[in-house]
Amino acid sequence: MIGKYTEALLMENQETFLVPADNVATVLYSHPLEHALLVLSKVGYAKIPVLDSEDHLVGLISLANIVDKMMGLTGFDMNQIEGLTVADVMEVNVPTIQNKDDLEDILHLLVQGSFLPVVNEDNVFEGIITRKEILKAVNHLVHELEKRYTVSTKGIIKEKLIS
Repeated sequence: MIGKYTEALLMENQETFLVPADNVATVLYSHPLEHALLVLSKVGYAKIPVLDSEDHLVGLISLANIVDKMMGLTGFDMNQIEGLTVADVMEVNVPTIQNKDDLEDILHLLVQGSFLPVVNEDNVFEGIITRKEILKAVNHLVHELEKRYTVSTKGIIKEKLIS
């Protein structure tokens, strides 16, 4: 459980946590795999959300997913992905959050990935929360906590000295 003062400091800039869907590179699950490779190469991200035609989140696609599919017996072979769509190699059943979710849950999930897709109750993609934005909040916390609060220990723990 996150303490109330710690959480208050972490949440001071919560409006910056969400990168809106309009500012996030995405691809449709029906796009050719070559298109996803181009998008990922141009935007410089290793992984991006995959949507359906009604903006529902259906998965994530990464450079690693595509490169793995391109591997042939003698090296990379672009012919291996010819005719494939994003749906053929995307990750499905990915963790998502909603805007109302607990900060503690978000922190636990961000340990595993660099971002979390944010969806509404109908699974419509609303944006992402990035580890980078959360780390900015942690940085703010560690620089402000002792400026604003008096911090003390709750008790003395006796250390056992090994001789």
